[in-house]
Amino acid sequence: MSALASHAVTDLAAYTTSTGEAFQFWVLGTVAVIGALCTILMKKAVHSALCLAGTMIILAVFYLANGAYFLGIVQVVVYTGAIMMLFLFVVMLVGVTAADSLKETIKGQRWLAALCGLGFAVLLTAGIGNAAITEFNGLGAANAGGNVEGLAALIFTKYVFAFEITGALLITAAVGAMVLTHRERTERALTQREMAERRVREGKHLPPLPAPGVYARHNAVDIAGLLPDGTPSELTVMRTLRDRGQIRDVSSEALKDLAALEQRSAERLGRDDREEEAAK
Repeated sequence: MSALASHAVTDLAAYTTSTGEAFQFWVLGTVAVIGALCTILMKKAVHSALCLAGTMIILAVFYLANGAYFLGIVQVVVYTGAIMMLFLFVVMLVGVTAADSLKETIKGQRWLAALCGLGFAVLLTAGIGNAAITEFNGLGAANAGGNVEGLAALIFTKYVFAFEITGALLITAAVGAMVLTHRERTERALTQREMAERRVREGKHLPPLPAPGVYARHNAVDIAGLLPDGTPSELTVMRTLRDRGQIRDVSSEALKDLAALEQRSAERLGRDDREEEAAK
């Protein structure tokens, strides 16, 4: 009787949800749905990738809350930490903009995408319906031999085909990223000697320019270097700072300092001359 009672209590606990679990599900589930919608509605690809990363993190929390610790860690380390960061790196490297997404490079791809989305919706509905009408085994039965062992048994037996398809998709994505970032060189690269000869023929800036802050009594990158005559050289600072108007002009200060130095030098030299004349 005690065994039957404990079994009944276990089954009842498997089918019931506590207040904390319900609160966690509705709050994080709402955020996950919002992130998923923002993934497909954001105009910029970088923002979409960030929203997808947030949704994946929430899925990892769901895995951990349900006792699937291995899946939760893998979700954070592999998918969110590695694959999504790779997507962000590729998107920022390629420079995909909202204007690029409006160009239909493959004829009929919008209808094909709509058909694939409809098929995915049908599969998702079927999966949710199957989970609703099928008896729930519970985490205890699923993790009887351990979470990692049970997951490995499902991946390499029941869902081995889906696992291989997922691996093929990831490999295809990696190859596509390399193809998109590869740029063919249309002309021969110039050697260092040829570049030096071209600079001499053009006659522009043959000597090296002063670095930021040279002759300006400052070494900050937002201070233009001064030429020997005291005028600032705009080519010694970054173009970004120059376009933003964040360059500090210290040429007048440098000229005043030079004038003061010359005056002190003249006074010292005059004093030295008078001392020499007195000695004679």
